[in-house]
Amino acid sequence: MFYQQHILIFLSLFYFSTLHAAPLTQLTGVKFWKDDASHTRLIFNISRPVAHQLFSLPAPNRLVIDLKNTQLTRSLSSPNNHPIIKKIRSAPRNQTDLRIVLDLKTAVRSKSFLLKPAAPYGHRLVIDISNTPRRAPPQLSSTFSQAPPAKHYKKSTAPITPQKRRTRQTGRDLVIAIDAGHGGIDPGAIGKKGSQEKTVVLAIAKQLMTLMQREKGMHPVLIRRGDYFLPLRKRIELARHYHADLFLSIHADAFPDKNLQGSSVYMLSQKGASSEAAKWLAEKENAADLLGGVSLNDKNDLLASVLLDLSQDSTLEASAHVGKTVLSSLRSVGKVHHTRLQQAAFMVLRSPDIPSILIETAFISNPSEERKLNSPAYRKKIAQAILNGVRQYFSKYAPSGSLLAKNK
Repeated sequence: MFYQQHILIFLSLFYFSTLHAAPLTQLTGVKFWKDDASHTRLIFNISRPVAHQLFSLPAPNRLVIDLKNTQLTRSLSSPNNHPIIKKIRSAPRNQTDLRIVLDLKTAVRSKSFLLKPAAPYGHRLVIDISNTPRRAPPQLSSTFSQAPPAKHYKKSTAPITPQKRRTRQTGRDLVIAIDAGHGGIDPGAIGKKGSQEKTVVLAIAKQLMTLMQREKGMHPVLIRRGDYFLPLRKRIELARHYHADLFLSIHADAFPDKNLQGSSVYMLSQKGASSEAAKWLAEKENAADLLGGVSLNDKNDLLASVLLDLSQDSTLEASAHVGKTVLSSLRSVGKVHHTRLQQAAFMVLRSPDIPSILIETAFISNPSEERKLNSPAYRKKIAQAILNGVRQYFSKYAPSGSLLAKNK
């Protein structure tokens, strides 16, 4: 018994000492991705997922990032002439932890998340910071059943700015949100020759915007304007911020079978719509703008669910109509992979009050179509086909109060 007790004690001490001696998470560097003057993303390269904590300090403004069981393998360089960050510094804490401090030019909001390895990247800790204050969601009106938004915007890829209203006799421009998929640290699919989806779809999106700017009654806005990462829900938020009447998500397909080719068009599936409705119902105080200003706070769950379902049904019906016309128009460019409009639970299509479709322009994994996607002439054909489909849709279903509705 004496020896057994000593063996147990020895094994316990060995076990806990092994835990304590476990290798630390290695932080090997940081990259800065600036969206605009008010939003920045920091990407820390780490050897494994890490427990961490963020908190802000005032006077002077700082953001503190504490990383558990982490050591820094190389010094962190501060960005030059950054609109938000003055300096980044670090120091060991509690022997095994690491503290990183961002000296800031202004107070910020922050959030973080971990990314799993995705070639050629390993584990990453992402910190998003913004110097824009929190504000209530804009009071939007339903595209198909309510009065049009009060503001109209200049035709520019820059952030929207108000301009003079059109007269009541003239009608308003329809706002078309054009979103190039992926971007920044997310290249999307990669072709055999190295073409990146994020690059070719941004070129198509910009071409589509150029063509739409010539269309009377349409006002296009780019959701992603450059090579930076944009979370999917942020894309939806931006479309709603612009008071979009239609959301077009531009992508390039890929599949291990390099012989697959052609375009496809997707709308949100009922399953995706249902899960999104559940999210909005859980946040009734933020859902008033989905129903033209009708608050859900004072409604019981059943009535709130019915009201939101009615709003979503209208949006899905509109998405189906525009998806079919765009798919039909894409046949003029070449083969379509799916001959019918497809449905899927894509996150980027989940705005309950904006008709939304996702367009797979071609297979970047197909060598022939990869070459086409790198051709400005082909990209223009794709953009023109999308525009033709949108034009055809609005010729039948232009929202009341719009210029296209008045000219119909």
